[in-house]
Amino acid sequence: MTLAIVFKGTEGIVLAADSRVTLTFQVPGTQLVTPAHFDNATKLLKVGKQQHVAAVTFGLGTFGQLEPRTAHSYLPEFEQELINENVERLSVKEFAERLAGFYLKQYQASNTPGNAGDMNFLVGGYDEGAAYGRVFQVSVPSNPNPIEHNANVFGLRFGGQAEITGRILNGFDGNLIGWLKTRYNLDDVQTVQLSNDVMASQALSIPYQVLPLQDCVDLCILLVDTTAQLMAYTVGVRGVGGAVDVATITRMDGYQPIQVKCVKGKDHGVRDGHSL
Repeated sequence: MTLAIVFKGTEGIVLAADSRVTLTFQVPGTQLVTPAHFDNATKLLKVGKQQHVAAVTFGLGTFGQLEPRTAHSYLPEFEQELINENVERLSVKEFAERLAGFYLKQYQASNTPGNAGDMNFLVGGYDEGAAYGRVFQVSVPSNPNPIEHNANVFGLRFGGQAEITGRILNGFDGNLIGWLKTRYNLDDVQTVQLSNDVMASQALSIPYQVLPLQDCVDLCILLVDTTAQLMAYTVGVRGVGGAVDVATITRMDGYQPIQVKCVKGKDHGVRDGHSL
């Protein structure tokens, strides 16, 4: 599930994602399918020497059925592939293309069922010499060709279990428009117009182009945290949870981890690796 966000601001790019992976399994001897949550997954993907681009992933959490693997678990192989080919700094679009191509190979090799859905990636970063960042989305396997978002504007792009975020920012979640289209038999043109009209009238009045980088970071954390907290009171798949990983990318400083979980012990009577 996940909630993944990329915020294109005037001062930099912010990438944020929660840490929950939701797997489903069938209870032996029954027809009951139940979810299992793991709250230490890494969905913020930073690759080797590529200091001005990164990605967050959402949607299909793993490839493969017998031995499922997350996007992050494949990252060393992708990094080594770029090292072996002596790849220098990539543009944001080139990185998105290489990322999609790599994970498409993993998808095909893992024999993931065709109806499993897409593993999606929001890729954000800076091209060399560019004043502002760029944001692309690729979806494996259905659409590995990068689609650029917010090309000429500043703001957020989010994906995954984003119903709550959509309601907070836009006044409605994405499912509403589809429901209205079916309920009132609207054609595609009418549906797009309705979506634009509702968003224009109901969305929060946030001047995204004015926000400094710190405010962009704070807003991303707020949205992920709020989603996870509200899900604790709802009936349904609670697909957002765990720590919120956040990083920024700026044209001068490149990738900077802002809030990233680390491996740690329980600290029960241990200091500096020695028993007290």
